[in-house]
Amino acid sequence: MQEVNFDEAVDHILAQDERFHRDAYVFMREALDFTQKLVGRENQGKVRHVTGQELLDGLRQHALLQFGPMAITVFEEWGIRTCQNFGEIVFNMVEIGLLAKTEKDSRDDFQNGYDFTEAFCKPYWPKARRQTEVKSSVA
Repeated sequence: MQEVNFDEAVDHILAQDERFHRDAYVFMREALDFTQKLVGRENQGKVRHVTGQELLDGLRQHALLQFGPMAITVFEEWGIRTCQNFGEIVFNMVEIGLLAKTEKDSRDDFQNGYDFTEAFCKPYWPKARRQTEVKSSVA
C-alpha cells in the first residue's frame, strides 16, 4: 500500500468537505497518537486499533492538555460542536486512506459521546459551582 501524504490528503478532503478547518485534521492525527499511547500503556505497550469511544476519551484528554479552558472555543472555531463532528473527521480521513478502520467501526461510534460543556468547560469551573451543578442535577 502506498503511503498517503498527509498534507495532500487533507487538501483533497477540504476540497470535498469544507465543514472543518485544516487544524482539526492535524489535531485528530495528534489525538489519535496520544490515544494509542494511552491504550498501549494499558496493554503493556502493545499497539492495537482503538475504538471510537476510546478515541473520544483520548480526544477529550488531549484537548484539555493542549488547550485547557479554551478547548471548546478552539473546536468551535474549527467547526467542531459535537462528538459526531469528530466522527465525520475520522471517516473523512478513513475514506482518503489516512486512517484505517475495522468492519466494526462506524460513524455511529461517535453518536453517544459527551456533552462539550461537561467535557471541556466543567473541569475548569470553580469547585463550588461544580458541587452546585451536582446537587441541582440530583434534585
